[in-house]
Amino acid sequence: MGCCCETNKEKLFNSGILVEHREGAVLPPKEQWEKKKGGYVVIECPKRIPCNPCYTSCPTGAVLPFEDINDTPKIDYAKCTGCGICVSRCPGLACFVIDLTYSEDKAVIKLPYELLPLPEKGQTVKCLGRDGAEIADGEVITVTEPSKDKTYVVSVAIPKDKYDDIRAIKVVC
Repeated sequence: MGCCCETNKEKLFNSGILVEHREGAVLPPKEQWEKKKGGYVVIECPKRIPCNPCYTSCPTGAVLPFEDINDTPKIDYAKCTGCGICVSRCPGLACFVIDLTYSEDKAVIKLPYELLPLPEKGQTVKCLGRDGAEIADGEVITVTEPSKDKTYVVSVAIPKDKYDDIRAIKVVC
């Protein structure tokens, strides 16, 4: 049972919903990000837990070495290519790649997907916020399986103004 002094933000965070940016859940520098073709990784991993597949899988060294396996990830954006390997390797589904250069009013988010049915290229999906609420429609651009382990990476064109809100999709048949 939580403390009666716990705020709504704290209740949401303690139940696993990220409610604000904090250490371990920081966005890339905006000016640099708006020019970066292919996008940058966004890792939303604000709790100290023993986990580092984002670091061990990064082919360019963009995820910096951990001093302690419980550290939250830190990114060297100069090295991030937006490849999305970390997206498929994170067991917590906390890694995303967001490309703000896709079009004037759309961004592309690469997100992990482990459910069935798999979405298909061209399909319209419901885009969900961190709390699972539907906040927009998106169009599936690609579906890949980079690690060949049944964790798919789905690239979805989303409204550009929702890039910091959308973190999952729902396939509607």
